[in-house]
Amino acid sequence: MRDFTQMMKQAKQLQAQMEEVQKKLELLEVTGTSGAGMVEVTINGKNEAKRVKIDPSLMKADEVDMLEDLIVAAFSDAKSKVEAQSSEEMGKLTGGMKLPGGMDFPV
Repeated sequence: MRDFTQMMKQAKQLQAQMEEVQKKLELLEVTGTSGAGMVEVTINGKNEAKRVKIDPSLMKADEVDMLEDLIVAAFSDAKSKVEAQSSEEMGKLTGGMKLPGGMDFPV
């Protein structure tokens, strides 16, 4: 019975640590780029867009399709960076061990 009590105590500690890391990640802001830095998209740890920066030279009517693609690519780059940082923080807590469903960070 002591082993079970100890295991539950450790699980609660891990959950508290996960909540702390999740709060830290929510404050995170990451910038993704595309087009050699001509488009930048900044998102937070919840994958919410915060800022978009576009080089004025891309603001031409005949380059709208390219600009749209660059914005999507920059957002995808930023999202990948958030996911990488989330995985890194989770790995620090779990020692690289995968957690069962429902215990991972929402990304």
